[in-house]
Amino acid sequence: MDLDAVPQEGNATLDGHAKLMYARDAQGRVVTTRSRGWEAEEIVTSHAVDVLVEQARDAKERAARGLASPLEYWMYERRMDVALLSQTSGFWQWRVRRHLKPKHFAALPAKHLARYSEALGLPVSTLQGLP
Repeated sequence: MDLDAVPQEGNATLDGHAKLMYARDAQGRVVTTRSRGWEAEEIVTSHAVDVLVEQARDAKERAARGLASPLEYWMYERRMDVALLSQTSGFWQWRVRRHLKPKHFAALPAKHLARYSEALGLPVSTLQGLP
């Protein structure tokens, strides 16, 4: 992208902040520049956040009925999915999916809960319940 083509339309999801982008200057060198974003990016980001909010709401309902663990709710509430929680916690994805089941989550040792707690930025006591 050329330096003069960097989008500056504005993006409400950036909340007034700018982000760093790479572009080519007049001499053909790759340089960094600030961008306020563009409308298409805002639409896609808003849609993705809406999907995560809906997943968190559904997970909270399932957890309240005993069909899912609180971990599933907190994962979506913190804007994560199984792959990202797996990366940040250090557990294999199949183990994260297993821990989303109430029976397996309830049996987790303190050291495993501590890893999830750190990955989600929550105290263990909060992680074990619903808001």
